[in-house]
Amino acid sequence: MERETVDRELLELIGECMPELEDVDLSKDFISEYGVNSISIIRLIVAAEEKFEVSFTDYELSLDGYETFGDVAAVIFKKLEDKE
Repeated sequence: MERETVDRELLELIGECMPELEDVDLSKDFISEYGVNSISIIRLIVAAEEKFEVSFTDYELSLDGYETFGDVAAVIFKKLEDKE
């Protein structure tokens, strides 16, 4: 799967998990720009695990590693590459 596809599908998931967000830019800080909280990000990651058939470790569920939705997409993309 190409990175652009991961980005597009993650944007769809964001729309499903956080319908209150509009015109999401994957490169913007999701806390300061969109007011997203940790529970919303965990819900998004759980949905991404199901959609992309990947698993996040407990360490990867920590918000310390993510500032943007693009950071989440990068981890998903790497996991998909590692599966191939």
